[in-house]
Amino acid sequence: MRFPFYSAFAALVLALTPGPGLLYVIGRTWSAGRADGLASSVGAMVGGFVHVAACVAGISALVMTSAAAFGVLKVCGGLYLIWMGIQTWRNATRESFPMPQPTREGALRAFRQGMIVEATNPKTAAFFLAFIPQFIVPTAGHVELQFLMLGVISVLLNTSADILAVFGAGRLHARLVSRPLLFRRVRQASGCLVATLGVSLLAARRA
Repeated sequence: MRFPFYSAFAALVLALTPGPGLLYVIGRTWSAGRADGLASSVGAMVGGFVHVAACVAGISALVMTSAAAFGVLKVCGGLYLIWMGIQTWRNATRESFPMPQPTREGALRAFRQGMIVEATNPKTAAFFLAFIPQFIVPTAGHVELQFLMLGVISVLLNTSADILAVFGAGRLHARLVSRPLLFRRVRQASGCLVATLGVSLLAARRA
């Protein structure tokens, strides 16, 4: 099955455009280090795959057409982000420097949080439902398979962009460790960023 080249190119452009997902993993990197940022990126990738599978199964379309389901999803995701932002701010205020070494438990927690944040974001479902169908060729048949493959490509491109952002933010993170006061301010700012994403999600409306 052949797909238009411009579909992958469009997905790449969108992946490189700063959005909530990219800002979220940057915030996690600034607040807890590169290991947490990478784990969050992988978790967000899994959450993206959940949306792709849900779209193929028709679940996301049902959620987007149901005001109640859409509202529940955005409230859960928004409040979770706000809670994470508040926790990041509080930890940045009271923790000592340097930060503790990355642990398996911390990475698993970051992975889980990234997956929950992405899977409960109705904006992601809306994106897939609005973007991918534009590149599906009905006459080629296997529409569900086309949607699945394009969705997977889009998620992988988004994850690649997230990982690049994590390494960039990680370098800044490493330099700031030697400057405790500035480091604390940056970590507090990352908490505000995550909480702001939550507020933005709560304000989201169905198209």
